[in-house]
Amino acid sequence: MFEDEKKAIDEVDERGVLDGKSVSRRDFLKIAGIAGATIGVGAGLGGLVAACGGTTTTTGAPTSTAATTATTAAQGSTTTVAAGPTVGKELKVGFVTPLTGAMAAFGIPDKYSVDRVKAAIGDGIIGADGQKHPVTIITTDSQSDSNRAAQVAGDLISNNKVDLLTAASTADVVCPVADQAEANSVPCISTDCPWQNYVATRAKGDLTATFQWTYNAFWGVEDVVATYVDMWNQVPNNKKVGVILGNNAPGNAWLPVWKEAMPLIGLTGTFPSQYQPGTEDFTSYISQFKKDGCEVGLGMFSPPDFATFWKQSAQQGWKPKTAAFAIGLLFPQAVEAVGDLSINLCTEVQWTPSFGFTSALLNEDTQTFADKFTAATNGQWTQPLAHFIVLEWAVDVLKRAATLDNKGILDAITTTKLDTIVGPIDFTAPIVGGNKIGPMHNHKNNYKTPMVGGQWRKGTKWPYDLTIVSNVAAPSIKTQDKVLPLNA
Repeated sequence: MFEDEKKAIDEVDERGVLDGKSVSRRDFLKIAGIAGATIGVGAGLGGLVAACGGTTTTTGAPTSTAATTATTAAQGSTTTVAAGPTVGKELKVGFVTPLTGAMAAFGIPDKYSVDRVKAAIGDGIIGADGQKHPVTIITTDSQSDSNRAAQVAGDLISNNKVDLLTAASTADVVCPVADQAEANSVPCISTDCPWQNYVATRAKGDLTATFQWTYNAFWGVEDVVATYVDMWNQVPNNKKVGVILGNNAPGNAWLPVWKEAMPLIGLTGTFPSQYQPGTEDFTSYISQFKKDGCEVGLGMFSPPDFATFWKQSAQQGWKPKTAAFAIGLLFPQAVEAVGDLSINLCTEVQWTPSFGFTSALLNEDTQTFADKFTAATNGQWTQPLAHFIVLEWAVDVLKRAATLDNKGILDAITTTKLDTIVGPIDFTAPIVGGNKIGPMHNHKNNYKTPMVGGQWRKGTKWPYDLTIVSNVAAPSIKTQDKVLPLNA
């Protein structure tokens, strides 16, 4: 299914990812392998201010309905007509997402995704038992806090008695939710958490660890490294990179990866201490980048922290030739918060309307899905619309489960083979070991979805649009342009 991707992956492995510096297959794997040894070191979201959140329950149908049978007698004969499938037990799906707090921008597309699933399944789904089962989706707010994510996941298990847990929106949500599910033997599926975080963060750095009840669909750090370096390499620069990462789980995961990777691929990094989320003054970081002559920027921020940092960078005269920042630049709102200063900034891309995949649940392609989001919200499409994958995956699992107990639902998860809004996922495919870039079943508990590189440009319909400028980690997705310098 992924022959083109595999061919391109091999080419990238052999040729290296930076002009003038050959990288062997062993070196490249070493880059990603470093993540496995160190990525488990993490902290909570620390200084994030969490607002009060709540729980939303959406129900596809009443919890019970008596099936009816019509009988007609004529001249001694009886005809029995079934009035439809009998109604089976209510199925409950828990969905944990940050609706409030610093990461609240994830909540807008997540609410839309829940609404779309509710409309698609109507008053229930037909299970493998032939019965129609009402489905209730219980959405809970992590409040952008990892401890809160664990708490609400526990509540969904103990109090709401959910049949299936789902989660999205970074490792700070996904990992604590998955840990709760694993500890309580409840099936759980998730996305938007790099697979190294998903495995090693939960297993004290051991990337070979496996889990029984929890499964994830998302790309890995190796895809980020390849994509970021490819984007930087398209703009002439001195290979000196200013790195700014938060003192939280995602930042702690990236720091050792990039520290070890940069010397292997011909880059020199400036690594000041990690900032506390919610920091209002980044002067010391910016001054260090200026002093070291960094012409490349690398960082990871919540949207509010990114706006603060990038505005101060402009005010204080740090103007790198190219830069890629994670998480905060997922959202057009974050880009608009800094205005034209954001033009030509790069970021990782987990999803765009141009991906061209079709959801089996909706029979709808990515562009149509995005257009309907805009029609419903009057807002610009946003990358976390990709989170729809966990909900369509949940419906598919519940439809196929031979028995609707935990074991039967788990068996259906492990045999998933589904076309989703983010692309095909196939947990029946052979596991491809190592850290090769590109979509594949790379770990028992993870299927890698596509990731490309994007650059924010001045928009037409919207103030700013995201243009795909690198596809080294997903060659089946077409690029739309080359990277432009920041100050072009």
